[in-house]
Amino acid sequence: MMAYDIRKKLPYLMSSASQIEGSSIAAEEFSTWDIDPAHSVAEFKVRHLMFSDVKGRFSGLSGVLKLDESDYAHSTVEVSFPAASMTLADDKLDAHLKSENFFNVGKFPTVTFRSTSIRYTGNKDYAVAGELTIRGVTKAVALTVSEVSEPVRDAWANVCIGLSSSAKINRKDFGLVWNERLAFDGLVADEVTITMNVQFIKA
Repeated sequence: MMAYDIRKKLPYLMSSASQIEGSSIAAEEFSTWDIDPAHSVAEFKVRHLMFSDVKGRFSGLSGVLKLDESDYAHSTVEVSFPAASMTLADDKLDAHLKSENFFNVGKFPTVTFRSTSIRYTGNKDYAVAGELTIRGVTKAVALTVSEVSEPVRDAWANVCIGLSSSAKINRKDFGLVWNERLAFDGLVADEVTITMNVQFIKA
């Protein structure tokens, strides 16, 4: 009777074990990677006077990549950086962009991005849709992510991944509406190109 009972329950036990094992494997497919702020930077470029570009950068990036190591397209990523970390080539221009006319860093101290979907586009490239928040305004944006590296080990035995990303936004969508009218056009263009070069370290 005992042997019969065990055989009768065996398919259920095997099924349960398989489900447990499958859940464990699925959980292990997602790994956590933290942004390395020392090797990561966000930059922006905007047309000034309609014939030259002004470039600036943000430092102090932080964030987390939840990586599906079996299929990167199932991953998620969050990035943030302090708006006050912005630097340009001129101190007066720095102060102007940090003022209420633009980023208003005293009231809106952080710029954030959170992915909502990731799509593989070939080679080492991905299209990442997400939500960008600037000056307290959140809008959907599309990032082009390129040159996603294979995991490598650095000199300190950390496992790292590097990538580059870019997006174009309309600054006025985020409340960055200041401008001065000149005889030929505005002082600052509406379109802004944002790029991020980021390195992640496996937690």
